Amino acid sequence: MGATEYPRPPVAGLDWNNLGFEPVEGTLYLQPNLFSHSPQIPPILTLSFHAVNGHIESRFTPSTNTWSPPTFVADPHIRIHGLTPALNYGQQIFEGLKAFRTRSGRITLFRPDQNAARFARSARAVSIPPVPSHIFLEAVHAAVAMNSEFVPPLGSGAALYIRPLAFASSATVGLKLAGEFLFCVYVLPVAGLHRPLPVHEGGDKETSVSGVKALVVEDFDRAAPLGTGDVKVGGNYGPVLGRIDAARQEGYGLTLHLDSLSHSVVDEFSTSGFVGVRRGTGDGDGGQVTLVVSDSQQIVASVTIDSVCEIARGLGWAVEKRPIAFTEVSEFVEVYAAGTAAMLVPVQSVERRSTGEVIHYSTDYADPTSVFAQLYKALSGVQQGLVPDQWGWTQEVLWPKQLDSQD
Repeated sequence: MGATEYPRPPVAGLDWNNLGFEPVEGTLYLQPNLFSHSPQIPPILTLSFHAVNGHIESRFTPSTNTWSPPTFVADPHIRIHGLTPALNYGQQIFEGLKAFRTRSGRITLFRPDQNAARFARSARAVSIPPVPSHIFLEAVHAAVAMNSEFVPPLGSGAALYIRPLAFASSATVGLKLAGEFLFCVYVLPVAGLHRPLPVHEGGDKETSVSGVKALVVEDFDRAAPLGTGDVKVGGNYGPVLGRIDAARQEGYGLTLHLDSLSHSVVDEFSTSGFVGVRRGTGDGDGGQVTLVVSDSQQIVASVTIDSVCEIARGLGWAVEKRPIAFTEVSEFVEVYAAGTAAMLVPVQSVERRSTGEVIHYSTDYADPTSVFAQLYKALSGVQQGLVPDQWGWTQEVLWPKQLDSQD
């Protein structure tokens, strides 16, 4: 494959509209499937992934003291020593972003510069040499370009998920700084990330979306002040996997964390950020819509939340970034979990068992006048090239010239 063949059309043989139900190499379980109805356990959103052409690698060694030019590797497996600090001490980081195929056939990335900056912050937190932004972007563009036939077609409800990761790869038993590091960028086509939003059909077949149930985690603190809660390291996520699964078995699609100091302020959901919506009564405020997001220093800076806040301002709505007391959660008219994997996940209720509180949200999120529906439509429209990108968020993926010598 070369520049003259790029971008390739979607590969034949894959049912793009039902990608999530035909696993080839395995299955990822991320956010709840919002639009299926289960009386008890909410069906989890099944993201099946398929064999792709390969991934991108770059290495850092003491002899060069820099990251090597990104190279294409067909084998998805990585051979490392069992005594690497990554496996023994958790010296690793990761990111997540997406590529889309637009109406014109172009392939675009959504705000990859933000992921590059966040990746560097995460690296510094665990003593990994930060990957320079230009190398990060070069590797991401190359990974997508080399797998362009796996970028789903527009309208399929699927996207190409991109997973950059870096870790200490040299062997050492002692608790000391590593000398060698590996940076990789993997891609996989996934379904369900942008499932079309249901709308009212009218008549007796009205479709509505009430959202998923959330449970406050009270037996575990996700992050502490001055800790690593604001970066994407595996140690923030491994301890909550069992709690997420246990909550799901009881019918909760999301788990919510409060601050570790007082357990009275909202931090974020286990997998994504927290967004609350206030709506004025109309007496003197004109029914003003206000998005409220956390300014906690113990949470990951969300590209999705930053984007919806900018969209909200463009719609004339107010945005408040500040501490969110848990007592305020009952005052919101809409609540969402926001993140790369599922974009916006509407919440129907938040339960805190220690106090017996169950906070319900009656908003029909499929109503086109809901704040959720308007934000979802605007954000997905920009990502998929359906509406003008007035913010300059998207980057077209072009064929990297350095790949011609590797093909």
